[in-house]
Amino acid sequence: MSYLSPLLTAIVGAVKKSASSLDRDFSELEQLQNSVRGNKNFVFNSYNRIEQNLKTELGRIRPDVPILTPNDRVAGTAYFAISPIEGLINFAHGNPEFAVSVALIENGAPVCGVVYNPARDETFFAEKGKGAFKEGYRSHERLRVSSVKELDGALISTTAGYKENSDEAARLHALILKKTGNLRLSGCIALDLAYLAGGKYDASLSLNNHVCSMAAGLLLVKEAGGAVRGMAQKDMRVEDLKEIFKNGNLAASNFNLNPKVAEIFK
Repeated sequence: MSYLSPLLTAIVGAVKKSASSLDRDFSELEQLQNSVRGNKNFVFNSYNRIEQNLKTELGRIRPDVPILTPNDRVAGTAYFAISPIEGLINFAHGNPEFAVSVALIENGAPVCGVVYNPARDETFFAEKGKGAFKEGYRSHERLRVSSVKELDGALISTTAGYKENSDEAARLHALILKKTGNLRLSGCIALDLAYLAGGKYDASLSLNNHVCSMAAGLLLVKEAGGAVRGMAQKDMRVEDLKEIFKNGNLAASNFNLNPKVAEIFK
């Protein structure tokens, strides 16, 4: 792990230490499926435990940096953006599509990011200017976005969002299917972006994401050679992270598809 800076090494360690109980909790959820109240309480306790663990461990690394959770509003340009269990509904139902997501934001942009899925023992990490990787036993796999050039046949992931924007999400999904014929709804934007960085998806389009859910994944995509932008962004030659973080409407893709993804919104 010589190419990991001490800072990123520490963040990866903090994420794994904080989430050490998640694999056990996930396994125990099967025993609670027949008790709605018990299931909800169990999930609530798991989430809060991971959140507190992350705050403790990350506070030791950078005590000067505030920690932002999905329940907070962005304040300032330097902070840790954490999602203790991204894909919480999946986790609650025994679906392995969930992750712990942590990003260090400086000057309004992610500089370090970690996405960890304990159910599959997958760890993705990136540091600004140093590439994106998936952790391996002996060596780490360098992540590269796919080389797909056409929307027709491309595999695009998305999230459904909340009831409040269900009509908007339905229109987006219909447009994606019309252009590509393929659509995946995983319910975990952090993993969607990690898989996009690794070439498993060709693009990821989703609405109303919180910065804590997508910041680490955005850095993975950028460092793997992909492009990120806001859905309403007209100039595709530049990225506007401020806009993406503000409204949460994200369009991420491999570099070849970046201009063609805009066709979906026309």
